[in-house]
Amino acid sequence: MSTVRGRRRALVPATLLSVLVVASGVTAWLSSQSAGTSIPGPEGVPVQNVPVLAPAGAANGSTIDGITCRTIGQESVHYHVHVLVSVYVDGQLERLPAGIGVTSPSVTTGSGASTFVDVGLHDCLYWLHTHANDGVVHVEAPAKASFTLGQFFDVWGQPLSRVRVGPASGAVVVFENGVRYHGDPRSVPLLAGGVVQIDVGAPVVPFKPVTFHVTGLCGDGTSGCAPKPS
Repeated sequence: MSTVRGRRRALVPATLLSVLVVASGVTAWLSSQSAGTSIPGPEGVPVQNVPVLAPAGAANGSTIDGITCRTIGQESVHYHVHVLVSVYVDGQLERLPAGIGVTSPSVTTGSGASTFVDVGLHDCLYWLHTHANDGVVHVEAPAKASFTLGQFFDVWGQPLSRVRVGPASGAVVVFENGVRYHGDPRSVPLLAGGVVQIDVGAPVVPFKPVTFHVTGLCGDGTSGCAPKPS
């Protein structure tokens, strides 16, 4: 609502001003409540009603940090685990987008909270990727190996350092499974069933434990990759 200046203030009855103040307060309260809600996602993991940290990016299929991008015909998954990654920017939760590590034209089903992105016939999928907006990072590799948070951000095409997380800047604090990680954030290992919380800026949000379980197939019209238990 634009600012009312000078004598025009007298034209607004005091009772109306009171109603407007109360209404704006209720609107702000409702907005804060809706921002903290979640919706069931396509993988069985809740999708938080919060802003997306950064777009999924435009991976071009070239090898990144030794991680290749494979087509449906080239896929050979013998190591499949899940890691839940949460990011807090200045104390506010922001989420990872669906489709990180999937080139175009991908196969996308649903929209909003139910968006699910997967590899199609004419694109490829990196070993580290996201299918949904739920923060679940899939590690689908041809053999068991050690992967890091830095590699995932490189596939995403977003910076990660002690003072930067994607487009957000500030002091970075990382927790993994409740324990603060004191090394380089890029070196945080992606552990099976792990929960990684990244705080950038202030205040630092105390670690919030999360229990998650990925269910379902990898989308309609694709080769399918029913998740194995983490």
